[in-house]
Amino acid sequence: TNLTCGGCVSKVSADLDSVDGIYEWNVDPTNADKILTVKAEGVSEEEIIEIIKKKGFNATACSA
Repeated sequence: TNLTCGGCVSKVSADLDSVDGIYEWNVDPTNADKILTVKAEGVSEEEIIEIIKKKGFNATACSA
């Protein structure tokens, strides 16, 4: 992602928190790769990426 600071993270927090099925998520804006980790059931990678993009940020799926 390009969530580069706490302010960026706060812009997506309410949206991620409101999705049924997402039970944990985090991003470390101090990490060079800005990896967003999401634990969810019944929510696709594409849906999560779309949430981030609707807030004006970039996101791509990566395999763990």
